[in-house]
Amino acid sequence: MGARKKPNLKVKIPSYPHDYVAMPPETRRLILEANRTPNDIRYIDDISPNTSRTSLEASIPDDRRPMTPEIKISEPKNGEEAKADGLSGDSPVVYTNRLKRGSVSVPEGLKSYDAPKKEYLNIPDHHRSSASAFSDGDNTVDENNGILSDDDKPKSPLKSPRRKSGYPRRLGRSEFSMDEDDYSPSNSVTSVNSLASLLREKLQSIPQKIRKKPSDYKLKAFVALMFLAVAFFIGFAYVLYHQQAHSKTYFRNVQLNEPKRLIRIYNEDDVEILKANLAVGVQGKIKAFPCLPEDRRNGSQCLEWLHTLRFYMKSQPHDPGLDNTTCYSIHWQALRPDVTPTDCFDWGDTKVHWYGGGQSFNLTWPLDAGSISFTPFVTGDMQKSQWGNLLTRYFINTKGAAIIVDEETPLHVAVKPDTKEICIRAKYDDFAFANKITEFPEMRYNICTSIDMKSLHTSIHSHRSSPLWDGLKPADMQTLDSLISEPVWQIAPRFKHELQAETIAKYTEDVINLGFLKQGHVLINEHWQNEIGDLEVDKSRFETLNVTVDKLHRRGFKVAFTIQPFISTESQNFAETVQKRLLVSERNSDRRIPALTRFKSLPSAGVLDITNNRSVPWILDKLQAVIDEYHIDSFYFDLGTAYDIPHYYRCESFLINPDHYKTIFTKTFEKALNIIGVSSAISLPRPPIFVSLPPFESSWEAMRRVIPTMLTYGVNGFPFLMPGAVGGDIYWPGSEQFLPSSKGSMDPMNITQENGIDLPERELYMRWLQMATFLPVMKFTHLPSKYNDERVLEMAKNLTLLRQKLVTPLLLKYKREALEEGLPLIRPLWQVSGGEAAPRVDDEFALGDELVVAPVLHQGQTTREVYLPAGLWQDGIDNSLRKGNRWMHEYKVPVDKVAYFIRRPDDLRFR
Repeated sequence: MGARKKPNLKVKIPSYPHDYVAMPPETRRLILEANRTPNDIRYIDDISPNTSRTSLEASIPDDRRPMTPEIKISEPKNGEEAKADGLSGDSPVVYTNRLKRGSVSVPEGLKSYDAPKKEYLNIPDHHRSSASAFSDGDNTVDENNGILSDDDKPKSPLKSPRRKSGYPRRLGRSEFSMDEDDYSPSNSVTSVNSLASLLREKLQSIPQKIRKKPSDYKLKAFVALMFLAVAFFIGFAYVLYHQQAHSKTYFRNVQLNEPKRLIRIYNEDDVEILKANLAVGVQGKIKAFPCLPEDRRNGSQCLEWLHTLRFYMKSQPHDPGLDNTTCYSIHWQALRPDVTPTDCFDWGDTKVHWYGGGQSFNLTWPLDAGSISFTPFVTGDMQKSQWGNLLTRYFINTKGAAIIVDEETPLHVAVKPDTKEICIRAKYDDFAFANKITEFPEMRYNICTSIDMKSLHTSIHSHRSSPLWDGLKPADMQTLDSLISEPVWQIAPRFKHELQAETIAKYTEDVINLGFLKQGHVLINEHWQNEIGDLEVDKSRFETLNVTVDKLHRRGFKVAFTIQPFISTESQNFAETVQKRLLVSERNSDRRIPALTRFKSLPSAGVLDITNNRSVPWILDKLQAVIDEYHIDSFYFDLGTAYDIPHYYRCESFLINPDHYKTIFTKTFEKALNIIGVSSAISLPRPPIFVSLPPFESSWEAMRRVIPTMLTYGVNGFPFLMPGAVGGDIYWPGSEQFLPSSKGSMDPMNITQENGIDLPERELYMRWLQMATFLPVMKFTHLPSKYNDERVLEMAKNLTLLRQKLVTPLLLKYKREALEEGLPLIRPLWQVSGGEAAPRVDDEFALGDELVVAPVLHQGQTTREVYLPAGLWQDGIDNSLRKGNRWMHEYKVPVDKVAYFIRRPDDLRFR
């Protein structure tokens, strides 16, 4: 069927739309003839009265029959017939509630439009103009009876809803409809008046559609957002599901995602306390398989990434009644030489801080506040981007998780602030881990968890099963007490010709002349020998050393000599040690050829092979001769660092790494000799041996590194630490100014009265002395009397009195706790009490649980920020009471004062 031609609406519309006017028959005929075509659809109005209903319905397809109310138009009935039908006698229209397609019947009496005007009064309301002259508001007009009541109004059917677009166009549709999609019976036009009303209604509806467009856009945007939200949640659920699907739970608190090689550990409260990316160096997501039966171990979960890595995980047995610590062992085996097992522990997502390990120039407190690239985890020079002089393979975080790496692992450690991770790696190299224990590198470590950080640290470093006091003699306890309560006087000139018997006598006389400092230990550096390694007194400079030592003993001093395992090539003992093969030899070389190295000012030196059974009696005989002749009280071991060992070292016995050497050396002589300290360590020496901090130069920056280093070494499990000299050390690794040649001479312009060295800056010395007053050992190289300043001397007197009355009793009290439980004397604030700010405080420390110290560490400052742990504290400057668990801003600290706070009972405020 062809397209229907659009009706021509350009007709003459009466200018009085409010009057009901019937369309003249002639006008209607002209309109229809002007628009008729052969393919036109027949309208109801075009059907002759003789056409039957059945033929009409048959001529219209079912899918095009409109859903319109069924209207029956008939001649008016008489009154009785109307009453019988339930209608008034004047109503010519019958409305039914049933909707039916194409159910339009034409009454027989309706022959043409020439009917009387009275019949048009029966048109339903929805076909009338709202402004018709025959309606007034809501009133309905009856021609005979006037205005009808609401009950007498004809019941008009509701307007049919708009047909949605996309449906087939219906037959019987009016040509005068302006909107092809809005056909309904109410849109049919039967008169000029209806046409005018319809046009006006359509024109009025156009602005409404335009105004509704923004609402349509808002609705569309809302639907789009809802769609995106649903898509996001579906994707999130998908990812979460697959994460959980690939994650397996082991030992109740450990989750392992095998494809991603991600491990998460939770505490008893289901709080994530550790997150680690495993096997970081392995590229791609290689599928893991269960190990073969021959590779499995009892009680261990075993997975293997084929031809790459083998992974073991096991829960360590523990006694819940003893403590709340739970440990899991991790073991990685590389299956080919190019694989280096690497695990990285997060501190970003888990929001923790890490402590322990060691110190470096770029690291501070906590470890995650600094950075260091992958470096062999052996002792070295902090100034050269190496680890410091004291290391422990132990790391602990603030949520109560710790990592303890096995000593046989060829360990490299990195701190990465960009990815917020601490990474450990097992890797062999040609120096630090040249001695291969296994064919391919293996990494073993334990992950331990507890209820909190303090409980975990106490549990790991507890010595209850083997307390440190076990085996100590009364003389050892006396030495320990004397080191805490008395100073150490370090006589350490840069050149050996500066050290003479008169130098020692003059120095001790100055100490006595002070009048307020105890005598303590006189520590003489390695220049008591002519050459390092002679192991006998240089009699050309010390003709009467035995007399000098006797005088020192009578004055109350104790004398200690510094010794090293290094034998200078210029020493008189070098040829003997080479002949007897007592020195460390070179790897892949003749064992008769010693391996040489450099140490401090020595350009060339050999190293005693302490693993050789012949070397121990040899050195003991040499030292015993010195003790017998000069009545030396003790020794201090200057063992150097791992990098002071020859690069291609080889000993008689197998060494795991270069640091293993110093452990053997210390343990070999700790019972045979009276040792007061060692310069380097990777394991806890037997008391009363103190471990020294690394040398620090005389500067404000160096002083600020003292407290973080002291706290780190204490967390590592070393309770007895010996800081450097007040004002800074003479020897400072990496500085050519402090490492002159042994054969050189001093510049006369720089000579001062203090052993040829410029004194530290006055304010620096005062602040350093204030800090050192609260440390376990006070070591002096420069005496406070050398400044010729009464203010410095008066402050030194007051601090000495404070140490004797307050600090020393507390140190001796917590010494017992250290020997029993391994807790450090100097502790971080988080070990004293909780608090969000405590973990990051690196310029304060606590002595035990009873004293908090906050020294000034910046030049020219007389105020500082002070954090007090929870509790009640008494101010050491003005004796006022202070509430804890808060910051005190702009706290005033004069130059001659130090900020410290003493814990008091909570009920003291009411006394």
